[in-house]
Amino acid sequence: MNFLTVLSAPVCILLAILTASLHFHHPAIYFLPWKNLQDTSLPLEADLIIRNGVIFTSDESLPFADSMAVANGRVLRIGNNSFVQEVAGHGTQVLDLEGKVVVPGFIDSHVHFISGGLQVMQVGLRGVNKKEEVIRRIKEAAESAKPGSWILGGGWNNDQWGGDLPAAYWIDDFTPNNPVWLSRMDGHMGWANSATLRLAGITNSTESPRGGTIVRSADGEPTGLLVDSAMTLVVSRIPELSIDDRREALQKASDLALTKGVTTVVDVGRYFPGVSADLPWEDFTDVYQWTNAMSKMKVRVCLFFPMETWPRLADLVNKTGRALSQWVYFGGVKAFFDGSLGSNSALFYQPYQDEPDNYGLQLTELDALLNMTLESDLYGLQIAIHAIGDKANDLILDLHSAVASTNGFRDRRFRIEHAQHLAPGTPQRFGKEGVIASVQPDHLLADADFAAKKLGNDRAERESYLFKSLLDSNALVAFGSDWPVADMNPLSGINLAVKRKPPNWKDAWIPSECISLEAAIKGYTISAARASFIDNDLGSLSFGKLADFVILSTDSWKDFAETASASVEATYVSGVRAYP
Repeated sequence: MNFLTVLSAPVCILLAILTASLHFHHPAIYFLPWKNLQDTSLPLEADLIIRNGVIFTSDESLPFADSMAVANGRVLRIGNNSFVQEVAGHGTQVLDLEGKVVVPGFIDSHVHFISGGLQVMQVGLRGVNKKEEVIRRIKEAAESAKPGSWILGGGWNNDQWGGDLPAAYWIDDFTPNNPVWLSRMDGHMGWANSATLRLAGITNSTESPRGGTIVRSADGEPTGLLVDSAMTLVVSRIPELSIDDRREALQKASDLALTKGVTTVVDVGRYFPGVSADLPWEDFTDVYQWTNAMSKMKVRVCLFFPMETWPRLADLVNKTGRALSQWVYFGGVKAFFDGSLGSNSALFYQPYQDEPDNYGLQLTELDALLNMTLESDLYGLQIAIHAIGDKANDLILDLHSAVASTNGFRDRRFRIEHAQHLAPGTPQRFGKEGVIASVQPDHLLADADFAAKKLGNDRAERESYLFKSLLDSNALVAFGSDWPVADMNPLSGINLAVKRKPPNWKDAWIPSECISLEAAIKGYTISAARASFIDNDLGSLSFGKLADFVILSTDSWKDFAETASASVEATYVSGVRAYP
């Protein structure tokens, strides 16, 4: 038994107060401590006790327990049944787990939450592996659309139907009166029809903007595809979605998250290259702030905002602190540095094998990015920068070193989003420099089949998704999905991180990079919480933390460790059943 479990309640209370106080006054952390510890005595009677299970806590001091007590939405006790049963009262609800495995509520470390909810309401093309089916879905949407209205959606992946890139002419015949805009699954390329190109004024004489590409045919005509910052030529023309649509999107996204055991998301916003930096702020005020005030939040969110808007976030944090409530936290600022592998715009030292003159795109001037990062960091804001290619990751690690050298040491928890392809020696830099790798195991599904075609076998095998190398280098690795780019499904991500076997593969892709089940779960729990400075409240089933947890279908930890396969039976938020 862990020694903390035998401490008296008053001593536990004092320790919790001291811990919360220390974290609260840290210069880089401003999260609110548990108010009940300040305002009232800790309840001595549980609202809920769960027992007779295998509870994986994600807390190294007590990795496993069989029982847990919840009071006022927080973990009151956790340990063996006799210890937990001491706080049972007449009004305590008791849930017999019947041996089922319980884990902390999953934290998805990288989503575009409202974008995903909106995409549920639009033309969905993710996972479609036939060109004919893609065209059919767009035609079906066009048949029900009013003349002149936009047809929006996305999620398409040309590699799933053989690699042919879509073109305007595929859909022009049945969309003559409707502009169409369909984003690729990675968000770094969009597909427009001819009506859209005309509306945006894109012709054979239109030059590609810096950091973007207007894809052209052999005779110089735009094909309908726009890459990275070129997408702004179209996106700026799309009418803004209504507040009601975006609020509905949040609810749809939240409902989906709960079915997957996700109780907290890190939302990096409706912000992609070429998209207005104002959108995440509009979503904050119109959607998150309103939903929180109306007590309609279903999952917790930690918000990141575009880096160019850092003064606005610094002012907000100065006025309100790092959290509006237990539902809405302020994370930091995010920037893009390169594109994606699927769009051949991730930045590499060597060219793409299928495009020998293409090394990828650098989306932001390094000097400008460094200046914004230095300023954001000086105000105590957490920094997250998108980098996928090997060269992009090394350049951002260099930038981090410059910031740390200039602004001095502090617990800044600098994040690199994706960290997908790393040159030899780069994983060690993450650990040595304390840089967080915010990675997405589910991207393995999309990349395993075509990474070798784009990079060559040697580079793909040496550089791709180096989860174990990062962990062995003592780097903090946080897992997420990048939804709606990939499914928001932590159990799928856990399976892929452990097994690295896409469907129809006999063997693992780069088996040396497989990790343990425990490490994978921590990637979606305590490591994800630490990666966003929310580990005082979340990430493990520990005394005083919010009681977010998931009951899984399996009743054998041994089988779970071997197969890395299970499903969600129930999701609890603050000790209250939220799904089903």
